[in-house]
Amino acid sequence: MDAIVLKISIMLVPALLAIILHEVAHGYVAERFGDPTARLLGRLNLNPIRHLDPIGTLAIFIFGFGWARPVPVNAGNLRHPKRDMIWVSLAGPLTNLSLAIASALLLKLIGLLEPSIGGQSELFLQMIKPLRMMAAFSLYINVLLGTFNLLPVPPLDGGRVLMGVLPHRYAAMLGKLEPFGFLLILFLVFFTDVWSLVLSPIVITLIQGLAGSQWVFVQQSMQFLFGT
Repeated sequence: MDAIVLKISIMLVPALLAIILHEVAHGYVAERFGDPTARLLGRLNLNPIRHLDPIGTLAIFIFGFGWARPVPVNAGNLRHPKRDMIWVSLAGPLTNLSLAIASALLLKLIGLLEPSIGGQSELFLQMIKPLRMMAAFSLYINVLLGTFNLLPVPPLDGGRVLMGVLPHRYAAMLGKLEPFGFLLILFLVFFTDVWSLVLSPIVITLIQGLAGSQWVFVQQSMQFLFGT
């Protein structure tokens, strides 16, 4: 039980920030382009109750991946709907990338401070391990969320970006997949090699590149949290 509580305490804050800021970013950028829907519905805040999906939140602690309730965007309110939706859609993954970079920098800062402070401060040594694991998990979850959401399948962000790039005729055809998008995503992830051959190598490469010499601590943290 103590191990479970420790794992949840390490994962909770990074996971909440990753999924909530992702959604808030969509609503914030949409408002900048003319759509106040998210703000009017009270979704431009960090209150977890406003954003969390119960199943998506539980999935984070079981599988290391989850989701929140999508922030509503009314494309009809955007000044240039087709073009602006590209930026609204990219806002979420770019936010995750920013959080991943910040997490990697924190990992590297810890690595720099540990030799000089660790031998002099018992308190620092007690704090360093959980803080390092939080930063490692934050790096992992943000790279994973940002990458996964760029899959070119609506309603994922990558699908909406593709719809904004394609000519109207083909964008409309792609848009017809949206009601079945979730089922298609499940099929791609669990019944094809998309995860093992495409997504997983990309995620690992990005994490390794950002973590640098701290990659070993990311591996150790994932082993502790998920046994992988």
